[in-house]
Amino acid sequence: MNDATSRTATKRPAPSQDDARFSLPPSSIHKVEADGVQVFYRSAGEANAPVVLLLHGFPTSSFMFRELIPRLASDYRVIAPDLPGFGFTEVPPERKYPYSFDRLAFTIDAFTQALRIDRYAIYVFDYGAPTGFRLAMTHPDRVTAIVSQNGNAYEVGLGEAWGPIRKYWAAPTAENRDILRQSILTAGGTRWQYTHGVANPEIVAPESYTLDTALLERPGNKEIQLDLFLDYASNIKLYAKFQEYFRKSNPPLLAIWGKNDPFFVPAGAEAFRKDLPSAKIQFLDTGHFAIETHVVEIASAMKDFLAASGPSRPVTGSAAQR
Repeated sequence: MNDATSRTATKRPAPSQDDARFSLPPSSIHKVEADGVQVFYRSAGEANAPVVLLLHGFPTSSFMFRELIPRLASDYRVIAPDLPGFGFTEVPPERKYPYSFDRLAFTIDAFTQALRIDRYAIYVFDYGAPTGFRLAMTHPDRVTAIVSQNGNAYEVGLGEAWGPIRKYWAAPTAENRDILRQSILTAGGTRWQYTHGVANPEIVAPESYTLDTALLERPGNKEIQLDLFLDYASNIKLYAKFQEYFRKSNPPLLAIWGKNDPFFVPAGAEAFRKDLPSAKIQFLDTGHFAIETHVVEIASAMKDFLAASGPSRPVTGSAAQR
């Protein structure tokens, strides 16, 4: 399929000390129209390989997967979109886009249809979890496996860091909205999310939280984020339905968790076993953005898990153009 715009693929070598890094599959960047939105995405891997869809969280974008994508692309077609309101996805003003998690899921569903992807494993992180779980509930036959990296579906998984946002849910006043604007939607607040719970915060690449901060500062973007903070309560109301989906569809699931995450605590990972007794649970000694410090471990665990439980490479057939 032809994208609305497409850019030349560029090599993005992983930070390794051996020469193998120079043979990593190339990644490319694209945009495609879906649901009236110009969705930016990163892609790598062969067009007929099994698909892994990577769904990022707040306040980041597909940029968070820059080191994971090439580590998976030798075996999978890896696709990582930017959600509306994040990264380089563009929402035309005339679209009058309603920033809710129902709509994010609808747009990503339209995105998969635009790319003609009808079966995929999903990696969900933070906001990517309620987005991806909505996709899975809507199309249980399409989701072959789930990797949840600090992607929550249980109330026991909500940590104390949600306190100010819970207060906003209970009383969505201008004052409580402004408290979140001044405390979370700042350069310091973003850096804290990346470094809290990390043994050596200096190893977190500064371009990660610096890029997120710059994109948050775009005109109107903080209001979008505040709308999504308020709507996050809708995800908690859906937790019972997410859990019902787990029980009925029994998808293979790996929960790989930064155990020092102040937002989504380890109990959220362990809770998956209530509905998916065969779920694989793994904890990493890091924080919310586990992929920033433990991408090697996450990639290795994913490849083992997907090889055992995900889709196999088709013998024949073709897929849409990357």
